[in-house]
Order: sequence, then C-alpha cells, then structure tokens
Amino acid sequence: MRSIPVIAMIVVVASVAAGCFASGSSDSADGRLRLAMLLPPRSGLSPFSDDAFKLSRWSTGETLVVLDAAGDAKPALSTAWRRVDPTTWRFELRSGVRFHDDTPLTAQTVVGALTAATRAKPVPRVLDGVEVTARADGNAVLVATKDPDPLLPQRLSSPQLTILAPAAYRDPARVDPIRHGTGAFVLTSVNGRASAKLDRFDRYWGGKAKLAGIDVDFVPEGQTRAAALRNGSADVVEAVPVSQASLVDGALLHPVQMPRTNTLYLNTRRGPFAQAGLRAAARSAVDRQRLVDQVYEGRADTAQGLLGPAIPWSKDRPARTEAPAGNPAGATITLATFTDRPELPEVATVLAEELTARGFTVKQVVREYQFIENDMLAGVFDAFILSRATVLDTGDPLAYLRSDFSCAGSFNISQFCDPAVDAAMNAAGVLEAGLARQTATLDVEKQILERDVAVPLLHERVLQGESRRVANVARDPRERELITNATTID
Repeated sequence: MRSIPVIAMIVVVASVAAGCFASGSSDSADGRLRLAMLLPPRSGLSPFSDDAFKLSRWSTGETLVVLDAAGDAKPALSTAWRRVDPTTWRFELRSGVRFHDDTPLTAQTVVGALTAATRAKPVPRVLDGVEVTARADGNAVLVATKDPDPLLPQRLSSPQLTILAPAAYRDPARVDPIRHGTGAFVLTSVNGRASAKLDRFDRYWGGKAKLAGIDVDFVPEGQTRAAALRNGSADVVEAVPVSQASLVDGALLHPVQMPRTNTLYLNTRRGPFAQAGLRAAARSAVDRQRLVDQVYEGRADTAQGLLGPAIPWSKDRPARTEAPAGNPAGATITLATFTDRPELPEVATVLAEELTARGFTVKQVVREYQFIENDMLAGVFDAFILSRATVLDTGDPLAYLRSDFSCAGSFNISQFCDPAVDAAMNAAGVLEAGLARQTATLDVEKQILERDVAVPLLHERVLQGESRRVANVARDPRERELITNATTID
C-alpha cells in the first residue's frame, strides 16, 4: 500500500524536472548542451555582481587574465603584463579579438569597461577598498592603483571585471551582457530567473566551439536537478546534493574539490576558550574522519589545515607544534551554527557529542544565517561552525586569512588579535604571486593553527553531474569555468 505514494512522488519529481528544461531541445542531436544551474541570476547578470561567474562559466564573458590551478595569472584578453612602477602595471592586449556585436577589442574599450566597474554602485567586491584607474597606451592598457598592489593581475582575473563591448554600458544602472561578450558563446537571450540561451560564436579568437550552443535552466531545487540528471533531461548539472547522490548513477557524478573549509571557530576574547589549554582540548576532541564519513557520506576531505587540496601548494605546509590540552572540568560552552547549509546542524550535533565526551558542557544554538550573523561577528558564542571560502576574488588565500584572523579583520569570528600574526600577514602581503608568497602564507596559517584559534574540520567537494554524452566539461574549484569551446556532446 505504501508503494503507491512513493511511485507517485517519483513520477511528479520526474515530471517537474522535465518541465524545468523547456528551453532545451528534446535531444542533443543538434549539438546543443542542456545545463541545469543551481542559482538564478540575482542582479540581472550584471558583471559587477556574483552573476558575473555565470558569464564566465558559460564562456561568454572574458577577463584580461585567467588563473591556473596554483592561482597564477595566465593570458586571456591580455597576452603579457609587467609592473612598470610600484603602483602601475602595463597589460598588452590580444590582437584580432572582436565582441559579439562585431566591435573590435581595443585599449579604449578595455579602459571603458574597467572605468565602468570602478564607478558601479555598489562597487564590485574585488575592487572594494582598492582605488583603480586605467588609461590607454597604444595597444596596451596601463592600470594603476593608489597603493602598491602586488596581486593586480590576479585581481583583474575576477569575472566581476569582465570586459564587455561599449554598448553594454550605455545605461550605467543596468549593464547589458546580451551579445556583448568576447567568449566562445554569444548570450542571445535571458528569460528572467528561469533560463538563458547561448549560441556558438564562430569568430571566437580562441577557436570555434565544438557545441552549437547552450540551453541553460536555473533549478534551485536539488532534488529536481538530480532527477534531471537521472532521466536525461539535463546534460550537465551543477551541485548535485549529497543527499541525492545515492539515487544517481555514480558514473555521472564527479567530485570537485572546493577551496572551502568547514571550520570550528573558537572565541579567544571571552569565555572558556580565552584559555589556550581549553582551545587545545576542543581541538583534540574533534574526530574529522567521523564527520566526513557520518555527515558527508565520504564526499569530503579531512582537513590538514585551513587551506585544502583545492589549493595545490598548500600540501607543502610546514610542520607545526600542537599546544598541550587543558582539562575542561565541565566548562560550559555555547556552540552555534546556521541552517542554510543543511549539513552544518548535523556537524554541530556530532561535535557537541565529542566535546561533551571530552569534558565540556555544551549548549547548542542553531538559526538561519540572517538571524545569527550579527551575534556571530560580535563574539556572542564560544564556538561557531562555518563553511568558509578560503580563496576569494584574487585567487589568493591571504585575503581570507587577513579577514578572519587579523586584529582588524572584518570577519573575525574568533575575536583574535596577535601582533606577531599580523606582522607575518603584512610581510606576506607585499610579495608578488609565486613561491615566496605561498611559503609566507603557509607560515601565517601555521601560526594561527598553533594558537588553536580555529579548528579546521573538513574541505568540501561539490558533485558535478555530467551525462555520458558530454566530454571536456571543466571541473573548476574556483567555479569560473564550466562549458568551454572544447566541450563536446554526442
């Protein structure tokens, strides 16, 4: 008797999934790929918002440079760059590039796009606190900052600094990316928060795309995205939920290691964790493998540090000394997290059990993020569990470490301040990208972890769904690439 509702539910989910993909063709014989994305546009696909990452993942909007796996800048619309003085960099432009509206890429068009970004309200996150000016110099662009910025090339890789045709900026209040990019695919239409369509751009400077086009549907419901992958109504699916993974053919799921760490932040200013020994006791209580196995069903990586395997050079971290653990002796702590990421309350339950077993008395607080953020940042809680991106817009994790663990950090959940750590951050911050900066950054991480300011728990993965008919889909931890000119479909 119970099988009838279950079957009915499956039929409904399959029908909903099929209905969500009206923008695509009924099959892939026409060379078009059907893409199911997690989040709909929030800002009308403005390049100055996080919607810019969609333009990048569709290979329609491009930047002057791109980042490789190590976070080093590589050529894109710019072929070479050099620092000409402490505050100015010169970027040589690729010749022969045309926008989708047939306008040529010139130094003047690049200057116009960058200037529009600096005048945007609100300013793109990647430019927050950074004063940038640009001017043309022949077939090159001189980009200057008020203060020296050793990571300016990496900053210009952010999709929020996508270079669009001049016509895109006619209305400063609403930048229009339709038919105004330079990438392998032309964005031809957007249906609000429901769907978008892209066609191949035959004159793409990087080589004609293998696909005829991309039909995008925005499908926030995870169960529906997973059903679309199962029943073949989508060819590529963003972020298949772990809870749905067992219902999908494992061969269609591809884990992508993310630069995101699930971390237990400890309040160093007040309460029990102002004592270093009790912070060490909390750290020693944590069973990371249990969290990975029990909460994430094995689909995560146990944390060896704050920076994870999505940052390849983090594996070269120096050895660190662990402080001796003190005796909690029943010390009462408040452990908090939020519901917006469904795994976190379960992580909190497991950690509460482990901390209790270690001798703490644990009270839990769980709310929606919007109702807990202010208290979190004010240091109301003794411990807080957060899933935190460790690589921000420049691709450099030092910005995250400074935000979370410096005396003036804007996201300092641990209420931590140590002049020695700040000095190490400042020394690392003046170095240009490369081995020396990486080594200095790992030393900063070491100092933070030796003080037990935060306990890294695990590094998250995202499950990317791909049908058997597709090949050469990008699996990018930074979520800047997805469908490229090399992607194919049978």
